[in-house]
Amino acid sequence: MQKEVVLTSEGQASLEEELRHLETVRRREVGERIKEAKEFGDIAENSEYDDAKNEQAWVESRIAEITMILSSATIIKSPSRSDKVTLGSRVELHDAETGKIHVYRIVGSAEADPARDKISNESPVGQAIMGAKRGQSVKVSTPSGRMLEYTVKKISR
Repeated sequence: MQKEVVLTSEGQASLEEELRHLETVRRREVGERIKEAKEFGDIAENSEYDDAKNEQAWVESRIAEITMILSSATIIKSPSRSDKVTLGSRVELHDAETGKIHVYRIVGSAEADPARDKISNESPVGQAIMGAKRGQSVKVSTPSGRMLEYTVKKISR
């Protein structure tokens, strides 16, 4: 059974742009690399050809993956109210242990990018704060067994 995929409208646009780039630019570039590699002669011993074919396989695999995600995704709108944490919310959390403020956007797993502060609603922090209100404290159990505590400071779109 396939898991439900949720995307924000920004995530949808980003995937659509990546798909356009892969289908037009990257496919053409890889095709040219394969053509050039074939001109070197015997493809059985041709590492350039092997590399280009491997890249072609990756590009086609990614195209199929994005197409599947976009065809089955539920697109969520940014929340109109910001009284509780939902998909699409931007959340400021106060870390009780360090005193630091962390700012995250809550997105679906297909769109998650922790390096850009986009965390999945299925992640430990995401699960703990879903439905939380401003001022509420939540406890997060990490995969390592460590317990973290956050206070929701601000919720916005």
